[in-house]
Amino acid sequence: GMLDEETTPTKGTTSPVATILSPVGTILQLLLRRVWTIVLVLVVVTGSTFAFSALQMPTYEATVQMLVSQKNPGGPNLGGDIGGLQDATLTVAEMVPSMTVAQGVVEQLNLPDLSAEDVLRNMSVEPNPGTMVIDVSYTSTAANAQMAQERAQLIANAIGEVSTKKIGDAMVGANPIVFRVWDEATLPENPVSPNPVRNSIIALLLGGPLAVGIAFLLDYVDDSWKSPEEVEEFSGVPTFGVIPVFEVSAGKRPELLASKKEGE
Repeated sequence: GMLDEETTPTKGTTSPVATILSPVGTILQLLLRRVWTIVLVLVVVTGSTFAFSALQMPTYEATVQMLVSQKNPGGPNLGGDIGGLQDATLTVAEMVPSMTVAQGVVEQLNLPDLSAEDVLRNMSVEPNPGTMVIDVSYTSTAANAQMAQERAQLIANAIGEVSTKKIGDAMVGANPIVFRVWDEATLPENPVSPNPVRNSIIALLLGGPLAVGIAFLLDYVDDSWKSPEEVEEFSGVPTFGVIPVFEVSAGKRPELLASKKEGE
């Protein structure tokens, strides 16, 4: 019978796997050549971010918890309906960050550098979903950390006291509710900002693509040949040898110059 002829790939044939891996290998070689550039960019970006964050004035936040409840739980006003109280809680949460409350805080504390606009700008109100509890927070920024802590606590508690009176008086009527302080604000221990560690991690993650992009850009503008294979690919002529880079010691330079002149 006839024998099946075995076919062998020719010398110039490139396998599909090699075709896929070739660009990957080229990219890895580029990154290895520019590894110190990448490291330098990451160090500069991360270090600058950390230093900038560390130099910022600290901001502290104090929170007072407010509770909305029915004045007469057994009465017919809201019928003991939890849903009705939750709706009232949302209404109260909209009333707290108002000019009326802010102006009342300013008048109560009588601080020379505090305005109603400052109170509104640094105040945040967040009703807890599904409950009758409202979190009222105040942030304070100062070069002196202790001053910022004490100021945040003082103003947060003042907002709780003033809003209790102002809103409580306004809600007296057919459906009276009780709006009171449930948990007073305590002295905040840690600043909410800046966070140098978190910012540095973000800078590191964002600086990675930037460093790689700079490495590719430097390699693109660099027109020198990196390897014998690149010379062969560019010229189409195989290389027979490579002259290594070497240095001549200072003692041998006169001898080389003398031999060069004799050759001339």
